[in-house]
Amino acid sequence: MRVKVACVGGGPAGLYLSILLKGQSPSHDITVYERDPEGSTYGWGVTYWRELLDKLHAHDPESARAVEESSVRWHQGVAHVRDLATRRPGDAGHGIGRHRLLEILTARARSLGVRLEFAHEITPERLPDADLVVAGDGVRSALRTAHAGHFGTELTAGRNTYTWLGTTKVFDSFTFAFVESAHGWIWCYGYPFGPGHSTCVIECAPETWTGLGLDRVSESEGAALLEKLFAHVLDGHPLIGRASGDGGAQWLTFRTLTNRTWHRGNLVLLGDAAHTTHYSIGAGTTLALEDSMALAAALREHTGLPQALARYERERRAALLSVQSAARYSAQWYENLTRYIDLPPERMFALLGQRHSPLLPYVPPQLYYRIDRAAAQSQALRRLKRWLGPKVARSVHARVLSGRE
Repeated sequence: MRVKVACVGGGPAGLYLSILLKGQSPSHDITVYERDPEGSTYGWGVTYWRELLDKLHAHDPESARAVEESSVRWHQGVAHVRDLATRRPGDAGHGIGRHRLLEILTARARSLGVRLEFAHEITPERLPDADLVVAGDGVRSALRTAHAGHFGTELTAGRNTYTWLGTTKVFDSFTFAFVESAHGWIWCYGYPFGPGHSTCVIECAPETWTGLGLDRVSESEGAALLEKLFAHVLDGHPLIGRASGDGGAQWLTFRTLTNRTWHRGNLVLLGDAAHTTHYSIGAGTTLALEDSMALAAALREHTGLPQALARYERERRAALLSVQSAARYSAQWYENLTRYIDLPPERMFALLGQRHSPLLPYVPPQLYYRIDRAAAQSQALRRLKRWLGPKVARSVHARVLSGRE
């Protein structure tokens, strides 16, 4: 059956969905609408892990090969705390420039016959004539916002402020650097995404941000200050920002977005339009691409649109539960950094790797470290730790809600 689909938003989710639908049936009429000109995307590198690459190879080997060839890899992490540093082996991570990723997906979609309409903005008042309209237009989705009451959209702001920068320093591993300033701690996450560049995300508590004056200086002045603070990991390389027009720096507060439902009639949400997870777990692009895989599969296996959209939403909601929990605890770990930062660096780094644990916030850090080390040697203790964490977290959460704490 020939289906006409309009994907609103030319990010990874919309482009990859168009590729999968055309691969399933060349007769499908697929158009991707992107409001910005081709090649004008903003962004540095995105991260992903081997599991996603395996899925990409299974769904569309040609684009997967191009993504893999354009990616860089690392196998360890390094944490700098004050003037000390410690390294830990880890799972193989991958980085690719967002611009390059979109180039690959755009070229692949074109080769399959997808119609690409750049510099073409779609508004809620004038939706394309299609069997299915896919809102892949990001966290600020205009299509979702027009029906926010139906979707049950909720945005929850985090506490810390952050800025997303690039640098010509090519890190050899996933790099954390924690710097103690006169106004509190400020830290960065750095990872390579190409032969000449890395991403550098910098985060701090709001009082540190204002204390350092980062809320008042221009982007170039802010970058100069940050370069001094992180000189020991940048090795003289500059930080590169995004020109903002008004001279202000691009500092943000992360907003976690959820929706009660993901579809309305023939309109369905995809990627960041449907959900966001804190950047500290590096899952945004992965989740968006997995949304596309699930939606394409549901459309293939169900001839009725309501049944297909219901299955897509059911499947992805279930898959997101553990990821959203991990993201929530990860963000809280950084918001409570002073609880961990004075541990010996190797212990602090070990607990940084455990920041997704629901048990960690409720156990003294030194004790948790000893439990974690013991659990590595005991399968029974590992099972107890996995069982106890969610139970403790639910109990504390219920007490808070009931006003007993």
